[in-house]
Amino acid sequence: MPWKETCVMDQREAFISDWLARRTTLTELCCRYGISRKTGTKWVQRFYEGGLPGLVDHSRRPQRIAHAVTPAVAQAIIEARMRHPLWGPQKLRSWLKQRDPAHDWPAQSTIGLLLKKQGLVPERRRRLRTPRLSEPLSAAQEPNVTWCTDFKGCFRVAGRYCHPLTISDAFSRYLLCVQSLEAERTEFVQPEFERVFREYGLPLRIRSDNGAPFASRAVGGLSKLSVWWIRLGITPERIDPGCPQQNGRHERMHRTLKAETARPPKDDAAAQQQAFDEFRRCYNDERPHEALSNATPASVYRLSPRPFPELLPDPMYPPLFDVRRAYKDGMLALFGGYACLSPALGLQAIGIETVDDDRWRLWFGPVYLGVLSKVAKGRLEFLRNSPK
Repeated sequence: MPWKETCVMDQREAFISDWLARRTTLTELCCRYGISRKTGTKWVQRFYEGGLPGLVDHSRRPQRIAHAVTPAVAQAIIEARMRHPLWGPQKLRSWLKQRDPAHDWPAQSTIGLLLKKQGLVPERRRRLRTPRLSEPLSAAQEPNVTWCTDFKGCFRVAGRYCHPLTISDAFSRYLLCVQSLEAERTEFVQPEFERVFREYGLPLRIRSDNGAPFASRAVGGLSKLSVWWIRLGITPERIDPGCPQQNGRHERMHRTLKAETARPPKDDAAAQQQAFDEFRRCYNDERPHEALSNATPASVYRLSPRPFPELLPDPMYPPLFDVRRAYKDGMLALFGGYACLSPALGLQAIGIETVDDDRWRLWFGPVYLGVLSKVAKGRLEFLRNSPK
């Protein structure tokens, strides 16, 4: 004999049927069905109000939501999203709260649901991501400790290539420069850095990738631009090859810059630079940043106390170092021989640290160049980038 199957509705109908028969009291009937008297009373009242359909479970959804988003608030959120189509719910909420702090704006989850309902959130395909690695470079604890620089990848504007040079402060995320250049060469990049240095002062370090003109394959990875930085008292920092995540905060800014200014490119170079300038203004003065507790970069950044010098000094070395100046072609004459360094180090003061009678370490400012050793018949051998 199969098991007898029952459901909740069958039990409720049987309960009402027994109640209508008036063979027992409500208390005894509730004990027989294993329910409380309060529950039994509820189902009797629902039966008299709606008959058997009244025994169906009602929706538990509240009939009134105390904190429902009003049409005016929803319209303000949608207008903010239309003005900044790439901002997420958290940034939109912070931006709206800055402009109307007295208003009780909905939570970012509610804003996200509203944007999805309005079709303002495009569907994105999930993709696997590489696990994060810890940054081996020094951390910026205050403004102007480390600046980040790079080129945001060239693209065509009115038939000519545009090379946007970007410079930002690593601590405050303040965007110091977004300038379109003709090419990624020192003669175009150095004047822009000089302009930024004169306006904002000098940082302690500048972080970049290993590409030109920030670095080269010469000794110490130095280029003419990084040699100029060192003479200004700035230490170059280069990320590991193929590891853009070590300059991740700057690369993430590039993604937003490309989406808001280069998709699609403008009609001419002047309009493209105007778009860069407007993006920089909005990024610094309006756009909240989660790493800054939703403050704007402009509210955190401060000018550097180190001004741009009118006279370019030589690097400073410890008193025990011997200092020799390289020739114009980068050759260094010492100890009866010559060492070929790099044309980038032409006419620069090189620090020489004695290891023993036959070996010397060569430095340019804080950058280690290699070991110079004396071999047979007084001949010199320079081992570039060798261990210290």
